[in-house]
Amino acid sequence: MTPRSSGPAPKRATILDVAAAAGVSRQTVTRAMNGMTGISQETRERVQKLAAELGYTPSRFAKGLVQGARISVGLAIPDLTNPYFPAFASSVVEAATSRGWNVVVDDYGHGSGSAVDAAARLAPQVDALIGYLAPHPDEAQDIMGRRPVVALDSPNAGTAGGIAFDFHHAARLGLTHLVSRGCRNIAFLDSDQGGPPSSRSAAAAAVAAGAGMQLTRLQAAPSADGARLAIAGLGPAGGGGPDGILAFNDLMAAGVLKALQEAGVAVPGDCAVMGMDGIPLGELLTPELTTLSLDLRAVGRAAVGLLDGLLSGSIAERSPAAYLTLQHQLVLRQSA
Repeated sequence: MTPRSSGPAPKRATILDVAAAAGVSRQTVTRAMNGMTGISQETRERVQKLAAELGYTPSRFAKGLVQGARISVGLAIPDLTNPYFPAFASSVVEAATSRGWNVVVDDYGHGSGSAVDAAARLAPQVDALIGYLAPHPDEAQDIMGRRPVVALDSPNAGTAGGIAFDFHHAARLGLTHLVSRGCRNIAFLDSDQGGPPSSRSAAAAAVAAGAGMQLTRLQAAPSADGARLAIAGLGPAGGGGPDGILAFNDLMAAGVLKALQEAGVAVPGDCAVMGMDGIPLGELLTPELTTLSLDLRAVGRAAVGLLDGLLSGSIAERSPAAYLTLQHQLVLRQSA
């Protein structure tokens, strides 16, 4: 994952800038901005006035170091009803609380909510933000100001840091396996968000084209029921439908399995089915779901660890070290 290439972000005022403008020490600025004793009221007001003019505000992280407050991290996720996101949220909470941090969760994906709305709600409460913020990660960073944002699955975001997923690697694993099983009419069931193909679908199409595979893109609402309805519309078994289906995620793959069962299509005999993400749900399905799995605990640890580095300064924001890419693993079960 790499940051956007629209040029370097404008330099924000620091505590050293305020100290230089006011002709005082860094410690005096800290006292003035945090309401501490040991300086005159005149100095306090002068420093605060210069800080406002320079656009400087102390981070809640720095304030916590002075006052002993716990770090508070915002977690923005789009849909707690999708089992992937509670599993991911749990991993973030586990990694954050092991550091003594608080986590404030915002589930923004219902009604007219957006990642920008979540960032606006969380900003007054938190020192930093982790989240699935597409398609507005940069706006979320703007709302958070100098406080770091770690955006997941938002390649080329201008946030302080980010974690991307190598969907080309995942697609290569999945499609190669389906072909090795003898599948020749493979479909990718994409999440229909009313826009261009998802990054997962685009990666699958690129891998298929490079390998000379036939791949059909289908679309469905991003739910198990949406996937069931989309696959049911393909018609009965033996009618020229796909003999292999790679679904956008495991939840949609569950809907595919239901539709194929209702249509009398044997899985994997007539049609192999594969999901993506690796949520625990896959082991509870019949047949058990083959999937391209992420280690969700590792994803949460990586996000919190990256944020820790950004907060402490051991990782420079928007530096190569601030952007990580994680890979899926193929987990073979009964459905493919």
